[in-house]
Amino acid sequence: MQWTGDEEQVEALNRLRDAMASTEFGDEVTEEQLRWFLLDRKMQVDAAAEKLVKMLAWRKEFGADSITTTDVAQEAATGKAYLHTHYDVQSRPVIVVRAAKHVKDAAPLLHSQQLCVYTLERALEKLPEGQDTVLGIFDLRGFQSRNADMGFVKFMVDIFFTYYPKRLSQVLFVDAPWIFKPGWEMMKPWLKKYAALVRFVSADEVRRDYFTPETLPDDFKPPGFPRTRPSSSK
Repeated sequence: MQWTGDEEQVEALNRLRDAMASTEFGDEVTEEQLRWFLLDRKMQVDAAAEKLVKMLAWRKEFGADSITTTDVAQEAATGKAYLHTHYDVQSRPVIVVRAAKHVKDAAPLLHSQQLCVYTLERALEKLPEGQDTVLGIFDLRGFQSRNADMGFVKFMVDIFFTYYPKRLSQVLFVDAPWIFKPGWEMMKPWLKKYAALVRFVSADEVRRDYFTPETLPDDFKPPGFPRTRPSSSK
């Protein structure tokens, strides 16, 4: 479903705006948020209002709008996640997660959560005209049991599907080793219908199907290709 501005959608938007005006977030919610959550809830005003209030309350409690580059610098320096400098072939911003660089309990869970939110916020700021979604690439090469962190995975599920609904249009699991499979079986019930967004691929498929040679992330360039290391904070 897309926003067309037809009579039915405008009527639902006005009703949602009125509903939000009676909450503590009436002066904070944006027009874009109103429209996006209406589309997410298939124009059901009450459901959209309930989800919007939950999202805005979470943003306030978590401090999503006040996370700075300094706050995430230490976690970003691990190289566990970054916003790629180029779009994919569908003009989507690309978040790359290197699972082997995330070690459970090596740092407070909050630090990883802040990096996740910060990176996603920067990706949404980078959306080009006509594009509303982000591509997530989880590089699972070298994944071991110490990298499995179901607490952080549950947080990401909530982030992408409760607080940023439908902003993640596809998830690529790259070269998943056998040790990842039990974790995936545990994750699938959390994802419900959104599990359909996941595609298990090889590094070769990432190169072939999602990027041009000029836009390919360094992590997936074959030997001999020039490297341009992307910044983790932009």
